[in-house]
Amino acid sequence: MRRWIFWEFARASWQYDIVVAVLLAFIFFTPREWFRDQPRATSVVMVPASDGAFVFYIDPNELGQVVEGQRVSQASQLIAQKYKEKWSVMRLETLYDAENEVKGFLAYAKR
Repeated sequence: MRRWIFWEFARASWQYDIVVAVLLAFIFFTPREWFRDQPRATSVVMVPASDGAFVFYIDPNELGQVVEGQRVSQASQLIAQKYKEKWSVMRLETLYDAENEVKGFLAYAKR
């Protein structure tokens, strides 16, 4: 059992091949729920809001390099491209994490 745990087999031996096959099977056939792995959201996502408001989460890579004065218009364009409608952003909030790094943007918009 020790040889199996510490993988003490010569390369190209049948034991080595079995260990590799078991590892690959574990990697590709393990359900993602076991590791709480979630798919990453797209760059612009509509977030549920109250009172019929429309709120969109925008990935920091989309607006991070844009000059602050042009972020609102760029956010409107990104939302319009994604949802195929004309949207005007009324307010744009920057989301920060505990280290004060930008984690995303919340755009409050109307049609």
